[in-house]
Amino acid sequence: VHVSVLDRIKAARDSYAPIVLPDHYAVVENNGRILDVADNPFEHPTQSQSRCADQERMWNWVWFRRVLYFSTVAVTLVLLVPPFVTSPAETAINPRSRGLSAAIGLIGGFIPGGDEIGPGNRSFNLGESELTVSANIDPYFSGFFVMAVTPENEVGVEEGYVQNTGSVPGVTVKFGRFLSGFGYLNEIHAHAWDFVDAPLVHQAFFGGQLKEEGLQARWLAPTPVFLEFGLETGRGANFPGSERNKNGVNSGMVFAHVGDDVGISNSYRFGASYRVTHAQDRPYDDFDSSGTTVVTNAFSGDSKMWGVDFVWKWAPNGNTVDRNFKFQAEYMHRDEDGSLTFDTGDALLLGAPSDTYKSKQSGWYVQGAYQFMARWRVGLRYEELDGGIPDIGLVNSAALTAADFPRLAENDPKRTTAMIDFSPSEFSRFRLQFARDEARFNEADNQVFLQYIMSLGAHGAHKF
Repeated sequence: VHVSVLDRIKAARDSYAPIVLPDHYAVVENNGRILDVADNPFEHPTQSQSRCADQERMWNWVWFRRVLYFSTVAVTLVLLVPPFVTSPAETAINPRSRGLSAAIGLIGGFIPGGDEIGPGNRSFNLGESELTVSANIDPYFSGFFVMAVTPENEVGVEEGYVQNTGSVPGVTVKFGRFLSGFGYLNEIHAHAWDFVDAPLVHQAFFGGQLKEEGLQARWLAPTPVFLEFGLETGRGANFPGSERNKNGVNSGMVFAHVGDDVGISNSYRFGASYRVTHAQDRPYDDFDSSGTTVVTNAFSGDSKMWGVDFVWKWAPNGNTVDRNFKFQAEYMHRDEDGSLTFDTGDALLLGAPSDTYKSKQSGWYVQGAYQFMARWRVGLRYEELDGGIPDIGLVNSAALTAADFPRLAENDPKRTTAMIDFSPSEFSRFRLQFARDEARFNEADNQVFLQYIMSLGAHGAHKF
């Protein structure tokens, strides 16, 4: 090895360090003299052996990244090629099956709500884009505003609220439109999730994310451990509630969080939430017993939910740059008690039949995300729902049959998801995700996502 090569490595002028440098080598000086291993002025034989051991470990990462790169290329080709080589006849869907799928939805056994259910459209898609504005209003209040633009070019207010700036020690009050504090994940914006989509339990119980228009108050107790209590109330117009066109509040919620550090490398947070709201003529589409006629049914009554959540985070000595791990889990239970009206569109002609309705449903998920080296993470999530067997008065009285409510048939959805992502910087992320989705009736769906997320401009810190 010529001495100039070793001079470049020693000077570290251009981060030059050949990974193939062996442990035994001779040095060729500028005058042509060859120095044997024993006369090597750059490293002792024991140093060269230690360096080679480090190089061998580095080779493992080199090959891992090569495999990862070519795997990503292969998956991308799998996603892009089928539309160009598959004939329309091969991809045609029976019209009746397509209509039934649209009406029954993507989570069988649950009354649908909201637009953020299911994996979304196939092929290339622009996800939801957000514009965030925040600033202090005066010494007493600050404002926060998020405008969301959907892939369908619809513009809406994701969040828009005013919050006090610490005038009362330990107390935080916000009013306006905000993401509800129920559970853990619901308050986190989608760009900060560890997976492409929301868990099934959030899709089934909230229709994606639960937003509230009202008031939220939190009190942070002056204790050695993190201890927080909160309450929330508002219009309750979003699923599982509905518009009522009445004064006053339509929802109420209480929640509590406790957490602490465990040593210098670990921390946790445990939470519990309870929420009550009321729905009035909350509609959903279904099929009648013929399987060809779409009907609109409506639920009116109380919807009560409770849930628990747990998060554990690990980073060696508190340093998250190279390695860290996050475990996250939530369980939710919902009771609905009221009346169910069949085919509200026929009410003017024949009078829509209505009778009692009760259901008890639950769902949970567990997930973990591990950063094994700087900028690279892998994650795994498993989730299940329990649709239960609803008590439908119209079926019990024999006025109708269970076949007139296919949407409410017994079903226990589940899904397994794996992902790997790479963050070139704190402002962008590439993610590859695979899911085995068994949320629909007697049908499994294999889903592959390739996602890119970016942030422009300054961005506030994310929640714990």
